Amino acid sequence: MTTKSDIVLSVVVPVYNESAGLLAFHGALLPVVEQAYPQAYEIIYCDDGSRDNSVALIKGLQKHNPRVSLLKLSRNFGKEIATTAGIDHATGQMIITLDADGQHPVELIPQFIARWQAGSRVVIGVRTANQQEGFVKRLGSKLFYRLVTRLTGIKLVTGSTDFRLIDRSVQREFMRLTERNRITRGLIDWLGYERSYIEFVANPRLAGEAGYSFRKLFKLAIDSMVSLSISPLYITAYIGAVILPAAVLIGVGMLVNLLLRDPIHLRATGSAYVMVLLLFLIGVLLVSQGIIGLYLSHIHTETQNRPLYIIDQEHTSRQ
Repeated sequence: MTTKSDIVLSVVVPVYNESAGLLAFHGALLPVVEQAYPQAYEIIYCDDGSRDNSVALIKGLQKHNPRVSLLKLSRNFGKEIATTAGIDHATGQMIITLDADGQHPVELIPQFIARWQAGSRVVIGVRTANQQEGFVKRLGSKLFYRLVTRLTGIKLVTGSTDFRLIDRSVQREFMRLTERNRITRGLIDWLGYERSYIEFVANPRLAGEAGYSFRKLFKLAIDSMVSLSISPLYITAYIGAVILPAAVLIGVGMLVNLLLRDPIHLRATGSAYVMVLLLFLIGVLLVSQGIIGLYLSHIHTETQNRPLYIIDQEHTSRQ
């Protein structure tokens, strides 16, 4: 029987309400990994609190294949935490993460493995097209990658996805990162290992709708920028550098206008200028408080020192 020390390839698949397409996904994935490493692979499905029968289906798959494992989280912690749980429990020399909705083409896995065999410790799948992605989402995605790259100094290639391979050495360093508000792909890139890229066109979803709503994607983008960069803390300083000379100029202008008896016929009273200035400064103050509050919320979360995830059940036939 294959032991943990014999595993070469670990495949980590976060699952959340994917029962409609899960069997089709597994049916496509299994021949690929069996052809690559017939006796030295494991497939870890990490259920993120699914409310459908995803868990029952995975248990059924496990009965027919002891190399299939199930990590069932006690509730919905979010895809990033579910992915982290799978990576933490993977025992292979290399780990591939991909989504269970079928959009990541499993037939490209041999190319990922070939890059790893050639020396790459991180191989990233880059989505070049997605027919099911709307204009707003595409535009938001491009802006997100450019903004994060600009703020953090970390090169995030537009379209990079969670369809990626990491070496065991990368896994060890990844497991040392304890952020709770996390974006897996950003943290892996932050580690700084040399990366190679494989482009792909996303497949249509096997069933259902995307698990990430616009609200969740927006929150993920905010969490990513706060987690990976302190640049937002400087925004208020930049705004202040503009406001201070502007306030001085307005004050001088008000004084000159008063002394010269309104030569350009502005007919603006001093109180009007003061009211505009006050409203502007109140807006800046609110923005400043919002940014500080955002960081304080992250500090609060980190100091609670809660576990990243809680595993309710772990089913594996491997010893």
